[in-house]
Amino acid sequence: MRCFHNAGIESIIIMVERQTKRKTASNSPTSYTGGVTIKSRRELAAMERAGAIVGDTLTLLKKSVEPGITTGELNRIADRNIRSFGAVPTFMGYHGFPAAICASVNEEIVHGIPGKRALKEGDIIKMDVGATIDGFIGDAAISVAVGTVSDAARQLMADTEASLYAGIAAAQPGKRIGDIGAAVEGYAVARGYGVVRQFVGHGVGRHLHEDPQVPNYGEPGKGVLLRPGMCICIEPMLNLGTEATTILDDDWTVVTADGALSAHFEHTLAITKDGPKILTAHD
Repeated sequence: MRCFHNAGIESIIIMVERQTKRKTASNSPTSYTGGVTIKSRRELAAMERAGAIVGDTLTLLKKSVEPGITTGELNRIADRNIRSFGAVPTFMGYHGFPAAICASVNEEIVHGIPGKRALKEGDIIKMDVGATIDGFIGDAAISVAVGTVSDAARQLMADTEASLYAGIAAAQPGKRIGDIGAAVEGYAVARGYGVVRQFVGHGVGRHLHEDPQVPNYGEPGKGVLLRPGMCICIEPMLNLGTEATTILDDDWTVVTADGALSAHFEHTLAITKDGPKILTAHD
């Protein structure tokens, strides 16, 4: 699950104010006051446990996607699997979010609320999963084809995932956040995609959204220094059309402004002295 960028802050404030009116208890602590957190060896081990649960859940969800299944059924599958490990779904109750996962279909980019919608042949679905165990959080997302999809949709998903790995390759100790964004953006723009800018990746640990923000665009050599012990989520969102987005009346679901297809992939990774380590690996 991604955080907001400072761009478009007025619309974001309105959205948060609406959510606050129906806010419930969150599985992500609320005492975070900002700043980059460096995890100890013990804390990194907890992050790995959380990431492994997320990866296992995404593997199960990918196998479960088929025409006719509802997004609500996928949510129940994820909820049961996360809890079977003794973890809790991080997103449930986060600023009032009512489900264990985000399930976004076709032109829906992120934050889709699972429900009665049945998937159809040719759809693509983005599933974003968070799990909290021992006080630490893993967060990752995949895009999955429902049956046979168009060549454009399949290429969009492949290129979005490839842009994620371009960003991960750039997440080396001693590099900066701008190097990650530049790698993602460079890969995506060269292939003609709209790179969503309003929603970005983030630091993660005891809290779902920690510093630093991790945009999918940037300037090499700029931004926060990457240091061993940092944990971040990189999550490109690429559109077949423009980068512009709209938030639906449910105050959550983000869609492409032009109705074009969108794809989303995400991993939680730890910065180590030997390079980035993916904590949310899945099949």
